[in-house]
Order: sequence, then structure tokens, then C-alpha cells
Amino acid sequence: MRGWAARRAVTGAVRVLSLLILVGTTAACGGGAAGSPELPIPTFAEPSAAAAAGSGTPKGALPDDCGRLLSVVDLAALFARPIDSVTVRTVRGIPEPSVGRTGRVGCRYSAVAGPSTGDTLLDLNVGRYADAAAAAKQWQVNSAAERASEGNSRDVPIGSAPAVLVERRAETVLMVAYGVDTLTFVLPRPATGPRSAADTLVDLALRVLPQVAATAPDVTPTTAPTAGPMSAARTTALDRAAAERPHS
Repeated sequence: MRGWAARRAVTGAVRVLSLLILVGTTAACGGGAAGSPELPIPTFAEPSAAAAAGSGTPKGALPDDCGRLLSVVDLAALFARPIDSVTVRTVRGIPEPSVGRTGRVGCRYSAVAGPSTGDTLLDLNVGRYADAAAAAKQWQVNSAAERASEGNSRDVPIGSAPAVLVERRAETVLMVAYGVDTLTFVLPRPATGPRSAADTLVDLALRVLPQVAATAPDVTPTTAPTAGPMSAARTTALDRAAAERPHS
């Protein structure tokens, strides 16, 4: 009898404890629904704002990272290459006061996967000048030299930006003048991607020009040019403006 009574007492205590736990849990859930403060929902900064806050690039200076001009992901997609198959190397140039150049950045995009590993996919060079007149003057000198070299050349304005396209056996070059900046795109013949070299270069220019303009002084155009495919662009007389072809 004593053993049975002891077991009954323990069973009763367990039932009471279970009931108390159930009641406490129900009260806590009900209290939270009735008016307890809810956990805050996490918020995240906009990507553009976060990038601007952490860039550290002063207004008027060219970016010191080519990935801010054209990401390797964008280039891989444009060339129909797998993700993580492209790398980029950034080279900072020095000012050249004799021609009014205040800065320069060179970007070399290379393949790091597949049978073309190590091959150059694109060379991009950007020069920044004290004013648009200095950029135009230097561009005219260098574009004239490119026209005189072996290869076919034609004017391909990109929106309001004058540009010259030079096609050679080994490469295709696009030289653009845009405000205080000059841009040169060099596309090796084997790296043209699924489209023609001319169409690819115009597409690249339309992607890079807004990024360059975002870091330029206020004297440059605030709206990047837009244009249709290369086939839709008419050949026109080159404006008296100029850009340089800086080399890495």
C-alpha cells in the first residue's frame, strides 16, 4: 500500500507540473499577441548608398578599382562566359600636366577558366583632364594617329559622345570622348563574344560611361548617352573633339 501511494503521489505531481507549464506557455503566447513589443524587422541599406559610403573616392577622382567601372560578372555575362571565369587588374596612371591630364586608370580583364585561361578579354583605359577642351584636344591627336594606322576606321557617335571605331586584324578599338574624360576600349579579335566586335564595344561603352560620369567633376554631362545597336548608328562627320588612347 505504501508503494502504491508513493507512486500515485509522484504521478499527481507530474500532472500538476505539466499543467503549470502548459498554462504558462499559453499566457506568454497570448500576451505577445495582445500587446508585447514585437521583434524589430531587420533593414538593409540600399546597395548604391552603401557603395557610395564605402567607396572613399573623392569627387572628381577616377575610381581606383576597375570593378566599379565594369564588373567581372557583367563582362562574363556579356561574353557568354561562366561566372568566376574573368578577373581584372587595375593600374593607376600618373597625371600628365603637359596635356592637362589629371588622372588615368587602366583595366585589363583576363580569362581565368577554360581553354582561353590567361588570354586578355578586354583592355579599358580612362583618362581624366582638367577640362573638356583639354580632353577633346588630346583625343583628336590620338584618334588621328589611330586613323592613320593600318586598319579600317569610322565615326560611331554614342549619343552625344563622339567616338571612333578602328578595326584591325588582331583587335578592334573604340575611342570615346565624354566631357573631361576619354575612354579607350581594346577588344582582341578572339574575344569578341557571341556578337560582332563593334556591337560588343558599343554595349561596353554604354555600361561604362554612366560609371565614369558618376565620379566626374560637375562640369561633365550628368546624363550618360544612350544609343541603339551599332547597326543602327549612322556614320557622321566627327565633331571637333578629341580623346586619347592611353596604354596600360
